[in-house]
Parts: sequence; structure tokens; C-alpha cells
Amino acid sequence: MARIKDRLKNNSPGPFFVDSSCIDCGSCWHIDPEHFAPTGSSSYVHTQPDGKQEVEKALLALIDCPVAAIGAPKHLTAKSSADVFPILVNKHPAGDVYYCGWSSKRSFGASSWLIHGAEGNVLIDSPRWSAPLAKQIKKMGGINQIVLTHRDDVADHAKWAKAFNCERWIHQDDADAAPEAEKQVIGIDLLSLRKNLKLIPTPGHTKGSMVAVLGDQQQILFSGDHLWWNPKKSVIVASKDYCWWNWTEQLKSVERLLDLEVHWLLPGHGYAHQFMPGQWNKALEQTLRHAGRTTSTGQI
Repeated sequence: MARIKDRLKNNSPGPFFVDSSCIDCGSCWHIDPEHFAPTGSSSYVHTQPDGKQEVEKALLALIDCPVAAIGAPKHLTAKSSADVFPILVNKHPAGDVYYCGWSSKRSFGASSWLIHGAEGNVLIDSPRWSAPLAKQIKKMGGINQIVLTHRDDVADHAKWAKAFNCERWIHQDDADAAPEAEKQVIGIDLLSLRKNLKLIPTPGHTKGSMVAVLGDQQQILFSGDHLWWNPKKSVIVASKDYCWWNWTEQLKSVERLLDLEVHWLLPGHGYAHQFMPGQWNKALEQTLRHAGRTTSTGQI
């Protein structure tokens, strides 16, 4: 629980605050950028929520925080419900997509996503174990498969797999991060996990990184840490500084995604973004054009 005595000085005056236990994972300003923002070394409250809806949004960030670094008075936190997650992001013919919340410190606050579909539900990367979240997912039909996009975001996959008796998929080259996983993707060929869900190996960030693509039209791309959106520069980011294996191979992997028709980019870290028809290819080509001039921070 966040402690008032450790409240960071750059928080705006008011009831919500971030304390010094913040690990700067970004989960709060991804879910509620209207009130939270990064400083470069931590997050902080830049604007206090005003009104019921804004308070509810800030409370989502409080619940989601993987290290409980966000604080608020009891009369406000008492209004929050642990049952608020998962939250609907997009209704899609191939399956509705939900944000799971309950980010894990073990995956540095990475986002995880739930596909709720007719062929069964798929969890993309793992949130921290949460009994309230598990209860809600059970009401939605449970989990049939877990896709682990790369070694960094496996978090509490073992607990989720045990709770729902479901199979896990991970690439062979990252399999040591989840050695209990029942299934492995081998090589770089596209794999159809089911009719409307494909796994595409994208080595680079890690050797076994891969992305998941939902649907054949207006596709939803679950990019792990391979790509994310930078709202300040309005560009897709591939980060050299956060490439743990091979930058050259990562750029080759970016090229593999040019032919997609992405409607939503849903990353593990970084901002999500919605694209209009025709925007995806142009944005990704821009990323590749600027790759040779990547700054020292790795931000294109």
C-alpha cells in the first residue's frame, strides 16, 4: 500500500498520489494518461481526477499498479471494486478483446490481454495472479490457451494454467523462461493457433519473441515488447535500447508485419493505438526508414 510519508513531491496537490516505491513501469499512465504521467524516473499525478468518472479511472490505475505505489484516501478507495477487470477494449468478429489489469512486478508492469471468442478464450501474456480476476474470467468461460509472447512477460503463468487447466504456448528459443509450457513454436514460420488467431515469430527483442494476430481484417496485433505506440511523436516504436538480443534481426522482424492490416496495436509495454484503414503500413514504413537514425534512447 502506498504511504503518504513517501509521497513524491511532484504529485499535484490533492487526494491521489504516487509514492517512492514506484518502479516507473508505466501501467498507470497507460491506463489513465489524463491523470498520471512519467517523469523519466517515476510516475506521478499530474492532474487530480474531478468527478465520479475520473475518480473511477484513477482507481483503475491504483488497482492495476504492480507495486501498490498509488495512494488515495480510504473514502475513495472504498468505492473501488476488485472485480472491475477485465475491461473491454474492442469488439471484434474473431473475438472480443479485454485488458486484464493486475499488472505484475515480475514482468515490469506489462499489459496482458484476454480474447473472448467462440473457440474458447485465449490469454495473451500473464497478469499477476488475482483471485478476483480469475473469478471474472471463469464467468466468461475460463481460459483455453495462454500465449506467452516472450520471456519477459510470463509472470504468474503457472498459476493461471493450473487454475484453468489450459495449455501454454511459448517460442522454443524463450522456452527456458516457462519450461512447463505444454506447446512450443519452433522456427520462424507463421503458426495458425486457431482459425482466426496466428502466431508470428519476431526474433529481436528476445530470441524467442513473437506476436499474435487476431482476425483477417481490421486485425488486432498483440505485439509483446516488439512494437508500441509513441503518442507524442505519433509513431510506432521499435526500441534499440530495449532490444535484449539482436537489433538487426528485430528490424527484419518488423518488416514481416508490413503486409498486415492492423486496426489495433496492443503491446505489452507502451501505449496501445487504433489505426484507420491504410495507416498501419505507412506508419511501419516510417519506423523502418528512421531505424538507422535511432537516438541514444532508442526512441524513434
